[in-house]
Amino acid sequence: MKRGKKYLKVKEKIDPQKIYTVEEAVDFIKNNRVAKFDESIEIHLNLGIDPKKPEQNIKGTLVFPYGGFSSKKIAAFVEPGREKEAKEAGADIVGGKELIEKIKETQKIDFDVAVATPAMMKELTQIAKILGPKGLMPSVKTGTLTENIKEAISELKKGKISFKNDETGNVHQVVGKLSWEKEKIIANIRSFIEALRKAKPPKVKGNFIKKAFLCSTMGPSIRIKI
Repeated sequence: MKRGKKYLKVKEKIDPQKIYTVEEAVDFIKNNRVAKFDESIEIHLNLGIDPKKPEQNIKGTLVFPYGGFSSKKIAAFVEPGREKEAKEAGADIVGGKELIEKIKETQKIDFDVAVATPAMMKELTQIAKILGPKGLMPSVKTGTLTENIKEAISELKKGKISFKNDETGNVHQVVGKLSWEKEKIIANIRSFIEALRKAKPPKVKGNFIKKAFLCSTMGPSIRIKI
């Protein structure tokens, strides 16, 4: 991939032999902007897992201390009589059987996360093959399948995220915005690493987090100590 002059100029300032502290990395990224827009700050971690073994795959959820950097579109699948509750909580799309039927017919999804009440699960199985591959099927484990639909939507709006490893054994997560105060970004990074460690599968031995990098959306990555 061909990189721009600004990217290359910033990359030249990074010591490839050094492993930076989180504080140093955040300072560097904030002081060396690459793009004109308010870039996201991302953390990328290489894990000591075998992603081909289901028992070693990582999956977890977290409500960041400081949210507001994600504008996920939420769909709520609720039974008749609970539509108002879901809308008032902040759901972008609210529906029941008619919404499920529409998705089934069009095969189209216009949302980033789905929440549902247990009463709707029987109906949702009709579109499980559409939602499942995209990781959108509501689940008790991620808190998206619950009777307390208001709380579930509220937490997602506040910045609750779900994370999992990719097929190469890496985890990628946005932790803030470049315009944010340094302390807020660092707090989110710390909380994410803590949640990731708690999600470590029992059968994973040895060094769990092998390498960690921090970068802005358009900027070069910096290896960090965790």
